[in-house]
Amino acid sequence: MQIFHPALCATLVALHFLATPATADDLPPGMTAAGLRSGWQTATGSHMSALHVQLAGGWKTYWRAPGEAGVPPQFDWAGSDNVASVAVHWPRPQVFETNGMRTVGYRHEMILPLEITPADPTRPVRLSASVEMGICDHICVPVLLDLAAEITGPGAPDPIIAAALKARPEPHPGAARCTLAPIADGMHVRAEIDLPPMGVGEVALIELRGRPVWVSDPVTHRRGGRLISEADMVPDSASPFAVNPDDLVITILGEGGQAIEISGCPG
Repeated sequence: MQIFHPALCATLVALHFLATPATADDLPPGMTAAGLRSGWQTATGSHMSALHVQLAGGWKTYWRAPGEAGVPPQFDWAGSDNVASVAVHWPRPQVFETNGMRTVGYRHEMILPLEITPADPTRPVRLSASVEMGICDHICVPVLLDLAAEITGPGAPDPIIAAALKARPEPHPGAARCTLAPIADGMHVRAEIDLPPMGVGEVALIELRGRPVWVSDPVTHRRGGRLISEADMVPDSASPFAVNPDDLVITILGEGGQAIEISGCPG
């Protein structure tokens, strides 16, 4: 469950376009360009493309775990042809503080690399997707993008996509231990992570892989070389629920662009 405050919602805008960016006349207020970057074929036979959304000054959009009051992009690949799977790669996000509330996302533009695995590598790929996302400035606008692109040939390396891939949080094998406890409307998570300090303003982001749940803004502090972060998880049912510790993902953002990701948090 993700919060998108109804008082801030304007209208749902549906856009239909190919890999060529949409013109400004086709876009909602706050969005200046949107499209799919053509990308290249990888050594494994997959194809690396990207969703590229550009925003007007002051506007932002959200990361996969958007914070207390945001809407993460949601993807539907139904209608694609010769597509076995699509993996979305997420660059390091920014943290925003607005009216005492923390959200997580991207300002000015969002570049999400898309790794497309064809069902048959010898045939062209037609990628068809509906992307639901929110963009915000003083108001928030929910947007529905309908995208389609024909992907053929080896393509060519794209430095913009390559930079977004390089900006992903580094996988971190460090020791993380979690304690889970039921609360009235969900589960409380306490994570203890053995991690050297990452500078001023460390931020811990806690999410649950594979299930949409609302997550409170984590409360984070340090005890020397140990980072401790706590948050509440509330599902749509607003009741305690089973959590597999292997599905917990913790991202730590530090000073100077540092970012690490810990997958799984055993008890």
